[in-house]
Amino acid sequence: MSIRSLRRLGALGLAGALLAATAACGGSSGGDDGTVELRFSWWGNNDRAAATQKVIDAFQKQNPGIKVTGSFADFNAYFDRLATEVASGDAPDVITLGGAYPREYGDRGALLDLATVKDVLKTDKIDKAALGNGNFGDTQYGVPSGVNAIGVVVDPVVFEKAGVELPDDETWTWDDFKRIAKEIAAKSPKGTFGLADPTKTDMLDIFSRQRGEALYTADGKVGISEQTLIDWWNMTLELRDSGATPSASQTAELITQPAPEQSLIGRGLAGMQFDWSNQIGALRKASGHPLRLMRVPGETGAKQPGSWLQASQLYTINAKTEHPKEAAKFVDFLVNSPEAGKIILTDRGIPSNSDVRTAIEPGLDEDQKVQVDYISGLTPKAGPPLVIGPTGSTDTPHILDRVNAEVLFNRLKPADAAKEFISQVTAAIQQ
Repeated sequence: MSIRSLRRLGALGLAGALLAATAACGGSSGGDDGTVELRFSWWGNNDRAAATQKVIDAFQKQNPGIKVTGSFADFNAYFDRLATEVASGDAPDVITLGGAYPREYGDRGALLDLATVKDVLKTDKIDKAALGNGNFGDTQYGVPSGVNAIGVVVDPVVFEKAGVELPDDETWTWDDFKRIAKEIAAKSPKGTFGLADPTKTDMLDIFSRQRGEALYTADGKVGISEQTLIDWWNMTLELRDSGATPSASQTAELITQPAPEQSLIGRGLAGMQFDWSNQIGALRKASGHPLRLMRVPGETGAKQPGSWLQASQLYTINAKTEHPKEAAKFVDFLVNSPEAGKIILTDRGIPSNSDVRTAIEPGLDEDQKVQVDYISGLTPKAGPPLVIGPTGSTDTPHILDRVNAEVLFNRLKPADAAKEFISQVTAAIQQ
């Protein structure tokens, strides 16, 4: 079976196939000398891998009877590979997940109920709002590595060269946002934009939440209205037509180039970019500019704030691991150990454990302090917890990319695209 088919298998909710596959033994094993061997998987780049290996080494030094082998891939390849591993019964013992994946895999019985290892894995010092990201159906399937939030990454160098004032993110509206994006593009050299096309599922969630909606409802249905989608696409088309965002063909190319150094703002070719707070360091490094984080537009005058605090990643345990206690011990070290926190710092979000957060503060560099300051300022102003997508919703980003391309290439009008998007997502989550 192809990787695409395996991903579709998960999205279609064929629980019986997954349960049968995960009935096989987990990915752990034992050495001849009695050493417990665990496998740990995550997504990320080589810098994250190097830091993670240091954490693994520190854990193994404290626990010489446990050997941890790590593996990683970039975001898209990671979840393709994980689908293959889960379907074949060869998933790692400790699995890093995010978005709707914890709910999908948890609902199918692929993840361990962490209540069974609560004597080893402690959660009393972890932020409750973040901890809720890993709780589905009153079952705790994951613990957060840290907290992130979406913001507007702003390049003050591009703003200054264009002679455009930085916005007041306490008061700016979506109309202010459009005006500023257009001004940057108009007053900058050709090839420099206000921002890249902002259409992502996270942004639809924020935009709809500000209107009292959400991408999904609590009972697992599509929650965003056609009118909200129409208004969103009318705005992005206006930005495209004014030159504030790139052409449809350039946007299609940028989608295939997700690395920070490939992004417009990472190349110094955009004034703004919607992104997660933990990306600020990589984007600053790529651009060489003192990028800043600001609140998204429209928050102050909204029906409710659209922004939320999000567990950046969740550590979960394979339901069929041969060594649940040892796996839980490793996860406990990842989230509760100041030693691990001082190595990881903010790479996986601002630590959710209050003690770890305090322990790492002296070691933070300027980029990391930007993240901490942004999260600290946003926390009292953030909206309600995000409604995590139901089983099948991992297809939504791919559906949105396809429909959005049709809009940008003028093959679908916003009203027709709204109907098509809702129809396709509804079909994906009802399978």
